[in-house]
Amino acid sequence: MDTVTMSRALMGSSLGFHIIFATLGVGIPFMILLAEVIHYVKKDADFGLMAKRWTRAQAILLGVAIPSGTIVGVMLALLWPGFMEIVGEVIALPFQIEIWAFFLEALFMAIYVYAADRLTPIMRIISVGFVALGASASALLITDAHAWMNTPRGFRIEDGQILDVNPWAAVFNPSVWTTASHVLLSAYMTGAFAVVSIAAYKLLRGQREERERKFHQKALVLALFVGLAMSLGTAFNGHATAQMLHEYQPEKLAAAEGLFETQANAPLALGGWVDGDSQRIIGAIHIPGMLSFLAGDSFDTVVKGLNEFPREHWPPLHVHVLFNLMVGIGSLLIFIAAFSLFMQWIRKRLNPWMLRMLVPTGGLAILGIETGWIFSCTGRQPWTIYHIQYTHEAATTADNVGTLFFLFLSLYLFLLVVTGFFMRLYFRKFPVSVDLQKGEIL
Repeated sequence: MDTVTMSRALMGSSLGFHIIFATLGVGIPFMILLAEVIHYVKKDADFGLMAKRWTRAQAILLGVAIPSGTIVGVMLALLWPGFMEIVGEVIALPFQIEIWAFFLEALFMAIYVYAADRLTPIMRIISVGFVALGASASALLITDAHAWMNTPRGFRIEDGQILDVNPWAAVFNPSVWTTASHVLLSAYMTGAFAVVSIAAYKLLRGQREERERKFHQKALVLALFVGLAMSLGTAFNGHATAQMLHEYQPEKLAAAEGLFETQANAPLALGGWVDGDSQRIIGAIHIPGMLSFLAGDSFDTVVKGLNEFPREHWPPLHVHVLFNLMVGIGSLLIFIAAFSLFMQWIRKRLNPWMLRMLVPTGGLAILGIETGWIFSCTGRQPWTIYHIQYTHEAATTADNVGTLFFLFLSLYLFLLVVTGFFMRLYFRKFPVSVDLQKGEIL
């Protein structure tokens, strides 16, 4: 592989690994906050215990998210010096503010973990509320830089010089709120479905104590409600995202739907794959007019096709598959959550086959996050900064990227295995049955 391809592979692997922990690091604190609030309102000790146990998991995840995030920052400087030159002058502000958001999260995480037993219920809610706020703010600020790469504002380049820099115009670029809200909603969704997976697994194994079964049942129902609400929010946000792409990144929208010819009443293509040579989608189901409606709230909206743009500016056509995976996973999670809550309401308890259906939902949510990020970044190609800087212009010219790729890939696999090992070891050593027997109320 050439240096640019290896740099993209290494950066993609680093981000793909970090996003797992970063996403859960936003979603789990939100679940902890909800559990604390319900504990305070209902005076139900089980929800207080949920908050305590989920906090233990959050501490382990945070221990991996911090170094993996640091690695991503180092990768940006090492692999993309041309990109960082522009970032340093134009869009450094959200990175600087993100440091304070992380400090806020870390400070109140320490207070919540080490002083929870000495805090009043209201102070616990405030403490974990700041943890959730700091985590969400960090995600929003980092996403801001990503949104700016898709819709760059706040500067111009003339004769290779960066001029007329306006940091606030860069921060409040046209796609920031749509992109940031999508990231936050999907992170809350993923945190909820991670809880769903664990609770369903515990119930599926069968609990000898009725008290323990009720504990996991409460966690499951709470997480299903949150997962369904956030999945629906993510889906509705997708409409705003389609309109943003229609206005600011028409090539990405066209590639996502395999649309080659500009047209009104443009169809939405579900499934299949795009054949660039014949300029058609093979094996897809077409819904007439739906793409035009999503793009402009009207079936008469004219959507630009790929043939409007130079072929060298086309995104890779496999983004259609990534887009369909992301949407398909989100739709499946909505159906599973809604159906499970309906059956829970009817029968008061889920059958084993339904619990088996819920076990993989956490993994599916993470897969949806991964495909969404890959789609967003790959769909911007061949640009690092859309219509400003090509990817090959931003990349390093060093020739040792291949060695770094295999070294860091080995490190990520090691960290993933070790994290899973210690998470399992810790919760096997301190099972929920022990806490329930103690009758602990946070």
